[in-house]
Amino acid sequence: MGDKEDSSGSFSEEAKTEEQKAKLIHPRPSLISPELKAMIRIRTKYQALKRRRLDSATGLFASGRPSTGPDPSLPTASGRPSMGPGLPTAPEIFTSNVKQATHRRRRRKGSRVLFPNNCCKVVPSDKDRSRAKPFFVLFGIIVSLQVYNAIENLDDHVAPYDLEGLDKTLRREVFGQRAAIEELMEHLQGYLSTYAHSQPLALALHGPSGVGKSHLGRLLVRHFRSVLGEDLVVQYFTLHHCPVQGDVGQCARELSLWVEEVVEHAEAQEKIPVFVLDEVELMPAPLLDVLQGLLQPNQTNEHLNVIYVLLSSLGQEEIIRHILQNVSCTAKSAGALLRRTLAEHHPLWAEVGLDIVSLTLLEKSHVMECLLEEMTQEGFYPDHGHIERLAGELSYFTTMGHQYSQNGCKQVVARVNLL
Repeated sequence: MGDKEDSSGSFSEEAKTEEQKAKLIHPRPSLISPELKAMIRIRTKYQALKRRRLDSATGLFASGRPSTGPDPSLPTASGRPSMGPGLPTAPEIFTSNVKQATHRRRRRKGSRVLFPNNCCKVVPSDKDRSRAKPFFVLFGIIVSLQVYNAIENLDDHVAPYDLEGLDKTLRREVFGQRAAIEELMEHLQGYLSTYAHSQPLALALHGPSGVGKSHLGRLLVRHFRSVLGEDLVVQYFTLHHCPVQGDVGQCARELSLWVEEVVEHAEAQEKIPVFVLDEVELMPAPLLDVLQGLLQPNQTNEHLNVIYVLLSSLGQEEIIRHILQNVSCTAKSAGALLRRTLAEHHPLWAEVGLDIVSLTLLEKSHVMECLLEEMTQEGFYPDHGHIERLAGELSYFTTMGHQYSQNGCKQVVARVNLL
């Protein structure tokens, strides 16, 4: 009995020693999960139990008690013969070092995340998932629809003005001004694409005598009257509406009231009115002051949705000089040089909102097209030799193999009437 008490005491001491070793092995328990701690305790108790069984078997062998082990002639589970009759088979002892295993686990901890065997990864439920993704998908759909509607609205605003038909008409009936027509249509297309504007559209068309300014103005008036109506399109001639002998102040007041009346009428119909003012070079200073005031951005909304087209021959000397010295350049480059010269005439042309479009000189081929058009309208047979002879009777500027008419197509009608 004393031996048993001594052995049980030694066993308890060994178990305590093993637990102390386990505690020493892990000086920082805060870095080890509770599951790993439980596994270490189970392994420690298992090692202590194996040693107890080994010691008990050794004590029985020394006291001469019969063995209850297997037959020595039969191989054991490990493939080795038994220890003989009456001798117990020595169990296999786990010799793995706890310190090494613990060190290996610590080294693996930095490279991967360990999960306990009795649990599994949990997929978040629908309640735990974020609602941001469906929100952003819905927001993207709404933005796409808004962009699509904006594009459709642009077409809806432009369609009533039939700018495509206006472009075809100008290209067919205005000779030699392709670049100026393209620039004019770009301004109209961009302005009429929407109904909300920060300032009116003001276009100043300048060119030498006879290049088609007044003819272009008449085509604009005829087209916009057909799509907007007679009351929303105004054609203003300086000498007709404000004669030289007339009261200039009264002319300025009448022009201002006329614009106010047309603008209010257009606002009621949700349309953009058009004012074509010809012979601007003959306008006195009070009328130019009225036009400058109409181009300011700090006005009511209805005064910002207006188109002003000014036709003038101011700066024709600079245009002629620029074209003769730069044959390869377009009239668009000449328009940039006009602003400085025209600003000296009146501050109206210094306004940022005023776009200057320059019309170029007409070549001899363009004059022949004018003659052909006029002869066809008067009922004459369009003989090419006859047309070329009439074109040769006119005066031209000659430079670098090009012939530019000095008076454009202004003398064409007089020449055809002499036939």
